[in-house]
Amino acid sequence: MTTVFIISAPSGSGKSTLVDAVRQMVPRLDFSISYTTRPPRGSEQNGREYYFVSRDEFEQMVHRDEFLEYANVFGNYYGTAKRFLQQAEQTENDLLLDIDVQGAEQIKGKLPRAVSIFIMPPDRKTLETRLRNRSLDKEEVIQRRLITASREIENYRKYDYILINDRLEESTELLKSILLAERKRPGVQPSADDTETLAKAEGCRLNNVREMVRPILASFQAAVAPGGR
Repeated sequence: MTTVFIISAPSGSGKSTLVDAVRQMVPRLDFSISYTTRPPRGSEQNGREYYFVSRDEFEQMVHRDEFLEYANVFGNYYGTAKRFLQQAEQTENDLLLDIDVQGAEQIKGKLPRAVSIFIMPPDRKTLETRLRNRSLDKEEVIQRRLITASREIENYRKYDYILINDRLEESTELLKSILLAERKRPGVQPSADDTETLAKAEGCRLNNVREMVRPILASFQAAVAPGGR
């Protein structure tokens, strides 16, 4: 049976890097490439990072009910086509969805058994640094993304797992552990490696990271408080 994994994160949290890394490590894992109406950035290529389509073409796909979910983000549409889930089910692979908070909520409504993972930066300052180092956005866009990030992070309680992306190698290993742990079938005796994987995944479960999340939330709240930036 196909397991659907939802991964969400504020822009600049390192989600794409983590997803690219874990896709090389976990077999039988399909990846849904989203459709978008925004123009390509930098070296992005159609069919690799996104399927870039016109607004009219996207709206026709909506009319034909071709999306599992879609949302308007910063004035551009983003959506996940149903065909990726259908293909994963046919090949008995699992499916990884890289989608925002709005899309994740839609998917959970349609597929309650989907496993949701929220990736967080270690604090607001780190996120701002990462956004600036990308050199993709103007200052007003960076500030807008930071404001949006503070709103998205407040939704962390809706996710099954929380992964704080501080060190890439460690975060990649944790994400891999979550995916593999959720694949374990009932009645199968875990090996020593399996037990370690399950323990790493369990450490990322929502109920086990609440205290770690508190200072991250505080760093975003302080930035919008009186006297903050």
